[in-house]
Amino acid sequence: MELNLKKINTEDNNENKTEKMIIIGAGPAGLSAALYAARAELSPLVFTGMSLGGQASLTHTIENYPGFPTGVGGAELGELFQKQAERFGARFEFDNVTEVDFSKKPFLIKTYSKEYKAETVIISSGASPNYLGVPGEKELTGKGVSYCGTCDGWFFKEKDIVVIGGGDSALEEGIFLTRFAKSVTIIHRRDQLRAGKILQTRAFDHPKISFIWDTVVEKINGNTAVENVLIKNVKTGEERIFPTDGVFVFVGHTPNTDMFKGQLEMDANGYLQVDTKMQTKISGVYAAGEVMDASFKQVVTSAGWGAAAAIQATRYLESQE
Repeated sequence: MELNLKKINTEDNNENKTEKMIIIGAGPAGLSAALYAARAELSPLVFTGMSLGGQASLTHTIENYPGFPTGVGGAELGELFQKQAERFGARFEFDNVTEVDFSKKPFLIKTYSKEYKAETVIISSGASPNYLGVPGEKELTGKGVSYCGTCDGWFFKEKDIVVIGGGDSALEEGIFLTRFAKSVTIIHRRDQLRAGKILQTRAFDHPKISFIWDTVVEKINGNTAVENVLIKNVKTGEERIFPTDGVFVFVGHTPNTDMFKGQLEMDANGYLQVDTKMQTKISGVYAAGEVMDASFKQVVTSAGWGAAAAIQATRYLESQE
């Protein structure tokens, strides 16, 4: 079924007033920005997309966010952020932004359902998981290939699975998946991990977790479900079949910036470029979180950048009065 994207005449629609601030995305950066903007009495309008909390909401337990000594669920943290922002007047719409126009002011923001105008915009659209791009991956997604252990782990009770990647996400999800799986084999293209030391120690010490080093997946095989993977040692060139019931992919993320191409500056990998005050090259347009963060990718840094963007946007609005 196709969505009806019929254009709405914003000049004739009284509902489409010019918003003081629109925030695109509701991960830690967007939610933090919403809180700070709401406390400044700007009544920000936040477009969440189809989910709340961003990538963090898919993490079973976040242990390094300040104020939660025993950890907090990713989805729970997102809900707490939202409630706090709503308390001060932030508004949330579960809608996707499909197009923006920053060429004139007020800025134009289009979603699936409406068109909006805004005096300032904070972009916190986050990033999406990368794909391996190998044969069988697309065909077997949802049939043993997954990008979210928290979402799909339950389906692999007493199964043998592989996790592909070597960063924090791969180890966090791999450790979580041991709750269900009989065994978890982590396949990494290098001979050492990029994940934090605490996570590495936990993974190395876990009796259900093993590692295959210097190896990449060349193909995912199976008819109606994953049966095995073809793996290749990048140093020796040796290939072999490795049996598995599931493939969990954690090989990084790509920033969700396609809709801003041609309007905002980006680096070679698509991350938005901002100055030290979170401002893009367009006055009144800011970016925060994984959409501009190619280095840290932490909940706490995203939240901090979201707060900074909201503070600067507030100062911008004050300067325009």
